[in-house]
Amino acid sequence: MLRNLTRTLFTTTPPLNLRRMASSNSTSTSASTPISMGSSNTTPASSTSFSTTPTGEKLIFAPADGQYTRGTLSTADLSSSPFTQFHGWFSAAQSASVYQPETLVLSTASLPSGRVSARTVYLKELDPTGFVIYSNFGTSRKSQDLRGNPWASLTFYWREMERQVRVEGVTERLVPEESQRYFDTRIRGSRIGAWASRQSEVIEHRSTLEERVSEVEKRFEGQEKIPVPEFWGGLRVRPVYVEFWQGRESRLHDRFVYERESVDSEVWTVKRLSP
Repeated sequence: MLRNLTRTLFTTTPPLNLRRMASSNSTSTSASTPISMGSSNTTPASSTSFSTTPTGEKLIFAPADGQYTRGTLSTADLSSSPFTQFHGWFSAAQSASVYQPETLVLSTASLPSGRVSARTVYLKELDPTGFVIYSNFGTSRKSQDLRGNPWASLTFYWREMERQVRVEGVTERLVPEESQRYFDTRIRGSRIGAWASRQSEVIEHRSTLEERVSEVEKRFEGQEKIPVPEFWGGLRVRPVYVEFWQGRESRLHDRFVYERESVDSEVWTVKRLSP
């Protein structure tokens, strides 16, 4: 089973017991306890502040927009599983020539501050347990966030089809053997780059990066099989919340969400959400 092939593998810190955290029935709302952001009964924080903009200082205001008219979504269109539903939508996006439908925004949050960061990455695998991306997990901002908070969200937006998919779940690292299989499919330059880049660290000049690339090229000169770096690899997001959004006229969009109690549950509930 794929589930048995994975483990948390963040460097410099002990492995996190993600399954225990995701399955916990604790009702505590302390900083160490994940809180579902997709719950329908969530209310805005009373501490929200409001501000006004000085007259004439808006740099952008109400850009012209259009209507969403390219599709509808109803319960009759839905699969019993969010994974097969996503696969169907992804395949449709490929057939409709959506530009790089694997593009997504990965969002993470640092604890205890709660500060959120987001970046665009690519979906590289979908399996019966989750969505997989690959990246640096040694020096990157996302790795720092995930060491203290394993929860993350993914957002796909397919403009050509007026569709969006939102995923929330618990993350876990893939074992090196799985990461190596994907790493071998990358062009040589990208494999060299993965070794050379200390992602998110400050560098004075691009020449610093180019020098590191040259050093790695010399290290692996004449070697076609390049090992995956220990600080680089796959990250699986095991969802507890998957929302499918279809744009409709007058912003009265169709929204359906699949939810389950924990990543170990095989029972999904499906609900329609108000736009």
